[in-house]
Amino acid sequence: RCPFPQAIVWDEYLTGPFGLIAQYSLLKEHEVEKMFTLKPGRLPPADVKNIIFFVRPKLELMDIITDNGTQDRGQGSSGRGGHRGRSPQRDFHILFVPRRSLLCEQWLKEQGVLGSFIHREQYSLDLIPFDGDLLSMESESAFKECYLESDQTSLYHAAKGLMTLQALYGTIPQIFGKGDCARHVANMMIRMKREFPGSQNSIFPVFDTLLLLDRNVDLLTPLATQLTYEGLIDEIYGIQNTYVKLPPEKFAPKKQGEGGKDLPTEPKKLQLNSAEELYAEIRDKNFNAVGSVLSKKAKIISAAFEERHHAKTVGEIKQFVSQLPHMQAARSSLANHTSIAELIKDITTSEDFFDNLTVEQEFMSGIDTDKVNNYIEDCIAQKHPLIKILRLVCLQSVCNSGLKQKVLDHYKREILQTYGYEHILTLNNLEKAGLLKPQTGGRNNYPTIRKTLRLWMDDVNEQNPNDISYVYSGYAPLSVRLAQLLARPGWRSIEEVLKMLPGPHFEERQQLPTGLQKKRQHGENRVTLVFFLGGVTYAEIAALRFLSQMEDGGTEYVIATTKLINGTTWIKSLMEKLEPAPF
Repeated sequence: RCPFPQAIVWDEYLTGPFGLIAQYSLLKEHEVEKMFTLKPGRLPPADVKNIIFFVRPKLELMDIITDNGTQDRGQGSSGRGGHRGRSPQRDFHILFVPRRSLLCEQWLKEQGVLGSFIHREQYSLDLIPFDGDLLSMESESAFKECYLESDQTSLYHAAKGLMTLQALYGTIPQIFGKGDCARHVANMMIRMKREFPGSQNSIFPVFDTLLLLDRNVDLLTPLATQLTYEGLIDEIYGIQNTYVKLPPEKFAPKKQGEGGKDLPTEPKKLQLNSAEELYAEIRDKNFNAVGSVLSKKAKIISAAFEERHHAKTVGEIKQFVSQLPHMQAARSSLANHTSIAELIKDITTSEDFFDNLTVEQEFMSGIDTDKVNNYIEDCIAQKHPLIKILRLVCLQSVCNSGLKQKVLDHYKREILQTYGYEHILTLNNLEKAGLLKPQTGGRNNYPTIRKTLRLWMDDVNEQNPNDISYVYSGYAPLSVRLAQLLARPGWRSIEEVLKMLPGPHFEERQQLPTGLQKKRQHGENRVTLVFFLGGVTYAEIAALRFLSQMEDGGTEYVIATTKLINGTTWIKSLMEKLEPAPF
């Protein structure tokens, strides 16, 4: 649309997801001269004809755009005609991601800047590929919108994303789902198919089954500490759009006799995905199994470098040199992951980590879930981070189908007195979401659910696992157990437990045109797309990958979600930020 040199002004949150689909080098080829982050004040100088704003449809961002537009035009003039700032011929355009918003456009109109935008369009970015088997919408507030605000916008985007996926990879013949949001998404997909008869395509289906799962069907899993390598990196350092920032000191090259001077101060930024051979091998292992893999790799790599002493002929030397780049990449990858593993080990061997994990595992295995916990009380008294407290209290509540009123009131009082009364809104949100609530009817269903679905395994094998419970060293994620049981022997076997979990469970079939029905070859795996509505953790992803790789599993899993989450980012998304009153 814009033939002349252009600058893009990015909503900062979108730079990460867009970086996964379009590098700056690609944008440069398409005449993008400059890129700026959206912030209040005047736009930085740029000798370009077009300025394109890429933003989410949020009112607080419209305020910043208004500020940019007003400052750029020079004070006092409005509309397109009067760019009295630095360069009169600059044209403005706005792209809303993933959908246009009438509310935002109305707001810009009221501020007198809507006319400045020649093009007002939308860029439908629904599902972003994070890895070969992982897609995410990266909608950070999807859970809060669905469960606290009854706003189903993100569910509409999920349904749209699934329709796009079907247009590319064929109609998915079977849809299973559990939860209210899952039901809504399935209904929207059926309606979209009816309203756009052309969407019925003649592509041979890649997926056999779609499983839609509400996050609130399994509130327990994200609250527990993930114990896979990737899960722990995310718990401790936070993985953002496949990148992690780490403390630099472990990555400084050690030079002889220099001691510790001139240590780098910038965080070490690394990309983590399956393109890196070693990471693909260790990412989904329990952390306790990672050390032995790293030391084995170290021996193999040093043996490979030793080979150079045995290369005698020109041919042998040539062969060694041709392998050198791969070997050097492997050595650098090993050095990075050894450093990361050391950083994580410093934390996982600490007393505090051990105490916290012990309490989590007691709750998940059903021990002392109905009374005030001493460790939680001590942590509050020592003013440990609030999110840590909230994760533990919510975990206890979920493992007890809600807390006795007396216990709940005690925790609330302690939290508010220690951390401040403004957190009453956060506690309210957690209750609304079903995470921290009073037990109703005096009945605890968790023991029945735990036993029927085998959620707690005492004899877990962390080194060579034979069950998905290795990802939490004993606890099998409820969500993944549901996926596993759906594949074999089917949900009819757990009908009673499904009724105890929130929301309806259902099955829909989508007609395929004649000739597109799959004739399965002997030994050919079924492919299931599991869509988590409200977020998924790396530990759940690891458990599904484990099921995909099982010899006799018979099912391969591809994972989609509204957002990649961990307990901390999830609870954070439900916390209310109170602005201090302007005195």
